[in-house]
Amino acid sequence: MAGFTIEKVAARAGASRSTVYKYWPSRGALALDGYVHTVGTQIAFRDTGDIHADLTSVLVAFARLMRKKPSGPAFAQLIGAAQTDPELAAAFSDHYFGPRRREVLALLDAARERGQIRPDVELTTIVDLLWGSCYMRILLPGVTGTLTDDFARDAVAVALAGAGTQ
Repeated sequence: MAGFTIEKVAARAGASRSTVYKYWPSRGALALDGYVHTVGTQIAFRDTGDIHADLTSVLVAFARLMRKKPSGPAFAQLIGAAQTDPELAAAFSDHYFGPRRREVLALLDAARERGQIRPDVELTTIVDLLWGSCYMRILLPGVTGTLTDDFARDAVAVALAGAGTQ
């Protein structure tokens, strides 16, 4: 996010800084809004009736998006900036993480109704296991390795093996 400023955005838009701040409380929130509008619809959450295939499709698509430039590095920078920008953290929760989390939870809930996930499994734990492991690879690739398609597939297989009815 170095070099990204409200002043530059306002100048490019032909608006005042106060006008920009009227709609976005921080430069991070503005950057996230741009990010979500640019890449936010590239991952489809579809319920085909096969939770393994559905989660694999979503997580592999996420892994591929995160390996692209500028979307992957921008995402990592936004997560980093959210640690010290409360407005960005709130925007992440409201406009990125929250909606996507609800979509995945809906897939998992439907899978539970079909008997693909045990009733005693906390669905949020599955979400956190899958996406938490991905975020770890996005933020610390030198320590954990990169976020590959194979990693995404393996993460889904491991999480569902622990949550499944077999």
